[in-house]
Amino acid sequence: MSRGFTVVDLFSGGGGFGRGFEEAGFKVLAAVDNYPPAAKTYKYNFPHASVIADDIKEIGLEEILEAAGLRPGEVDVVVASPPCEPFTGANPRRMERPLDRLYRDPAGQLFLHAIRVIGSIKPRYFVVENVPGIMHPEIERSLRAEVARAGYPRVYFNVLKAEDHGTPSRRTRVFISNVRLNPRRVRGPTVAEALKGLPEPGASWPPNHEDPPEVPRRHRRRLARLRSGRGLIEFTGAGGRRIPNYVRLDPHRHAPTVMGTSRFVHPFQDRLLTVREQARLMGFPDYHVFLGSRDAQYNMVGEAVPPPLASAIAEYLASLLEDGGATL
Repeated sequence: MSRGFTVVDLFSGGGGFGRGFEEAGFKVLAAVDNYPPAAKTYKYNFPHASVIADDIKEIGLEEILEAAGLRPGEVDVVVASPPCEPFTGANPRRMERPLDRLYRDPAGQLFLHAIRVIGSIKPRYFVVENVPGIMHPEIERSLRAEVARAGYPRVYFNVLKAEDHGTPSRRTRVFISNVRLNPRRVRGPTVAEALKGLPEPGASWPPNHEDPPEVPRRHRRRLARLRSGRGLIEFTGAGGRRIPNYVRLDPHRHAPTVMGTSRFVHPFQDRLLTVREQARLMGFPDYHVFLGSRDAQYNMVGEAVPPPLASAIAEYLASLLEDGGATL
């Protein structure tokens, strides 16, 4: 169902934001991502969209608007998912000083470029997704000032949980917007419900359901004894935080947060999940195809905005646009 509303997708990745917005009746006009597998994946899934496979730092306003076929002020929504690595506690190399993460880390600076492009395009609404670490008081104050300079004096830091909006996995993210977001709440399915109906790996359908990588030999003996919710290994994040990996999924609960670097063990079988199975835990439909190497596919799934959450946000913004676009 098309509502006639338009969206431009920055740092578009494998298309989680775009998928959710199109399911809510928006049309993606243009997307920007300089990661070749992501750009190819996006174009495959949204053939009508103009995909700019270039560094956002090198892209001018005219190029994006020409791709979208619009002028400043004519885009309904701009969504963006700049890299989270500078801000997440899972990154052991995160800069110690909070403002350095935004102004000195080259990846953190991309957040500022997203704000620059939003200020140039002048959409009616914008939504920028990132990890809760972006809400450190120093970073939040700076972002509020940067967004105000871009022409949006009212800014909201909306904390949303994907599992509360139809996603089978847990994921808490911050959505910075010029409107307070209050999307519909629908509890996400369990792991067993999300994986139901899939054939054994290697079947011709759905795509991205090839045989998964093997567990490293040194861990295989422990795999059969691994209990639900436990991980075979751990890695160290910022501040010495211990993060489990190769986690055995509990079939009756939501999955842990899906990340590009994480791998899950099947709830009933002694093997890792396929790309398609992890995509289902993020709420991607089976017809959404991921291209590139298998590692690239896992990364695109884990770094995406879950489509059910994106769709809930899009539905909420559509209701405001239908009411004349009043901000709250």
